[in-house]
Amino acid sequence: MYVKAMTTRDISSHLRDVYGVDASAEMISHMTDRILPIAKEWQNRPLERKYAIVFMDAVHFHVCEENQTIKKAVYVAIGVKLNGNKEVLGMWVGGNESAKYWLGVLNEIKNLGVEDIMIVSVDGLTGFVDAIGAVFPKVEIQRCIVHQIRYTTKFVNYKDLKPFVKDMKAIYQAPTADRTWRHLNFFQYKTYIHAKMPKVSDGEGQCPTVRAP
Repeated sequence: MYVKAMTTRDISSHLRDVYGVDASAEMISHMTDRILPIAKEWQNRPLERKYAIVFMDAVHFHVCEENQTIKKAVYVAIGVKLNGNKEVLGMWVGGNESAKYWLGVLNEIKNLGVEDIMIVSVDGLTGFVDAIGAVFPKVEIQRCIVHQIRYTTKFVNYKDLKPFVKDMKAIYQAPTADRTWRHLNFFQYKTYIHAKMPKVSDGEGQCPTVRAP
C-alpha cells in the first residue's frame, strides 16, 4: 500500500476498517523507515562472479504517482548459479520497457561483481540483444521459449492450436538432443504445417529437412 502511494494515515484507516488491525500512522512510518534501508542493502549486495543462465524480463504495473495512474515496468533478472540454485539478481523500477533502460540494468549487474554469464534468456525486445552484447560480449543469447511460442501461435488457426502447442512441447521437453531433432523434423513435416500454416515454417511453406549440426 505504501509503494502504491497511499499515505500512512490512509494505510492505518484501511487496516482498521478491513482487517480490524490497529496500526497508527506513526507505526506505519516507522515500519517503512526500517524496511527501506534493508531493501537498499539487498539491492547493492555483491553477486556471484559467474552465472550459468540469467533470465531477464519486465513486469508491468499500474501505479499511483502524483495523483495519477501511470504504467511502470519492473525489470527483473533471475540468475541460475553454477550449482543450479536460482537467485533473484535484482529488481529495478522504470518507465516503459526499453533496451536503453536494460543497458543500465546490465551495467549495474556487472558493477555488482558479475564477470561472466553463459546464457541470457530474453524476449524479442528491439535492441535488447545489442545491449546485452555491449556489457557481456561473450554471452549466448537465447529467445525465451514462452515468447517464441506466443509469437508462433499468432500464425495458427484457433482450431489447430492445441495439437500445434502439443507438438512444440514435445520438441523443447525432449530428454535428448537426438529426440529433439526427430520431434522437430516430425513437427515441420506434419500436414498442417504445409497446408495451413506456411508462415510457421519459413514464410513460404517450404520446410527443408532439419539436421543436427
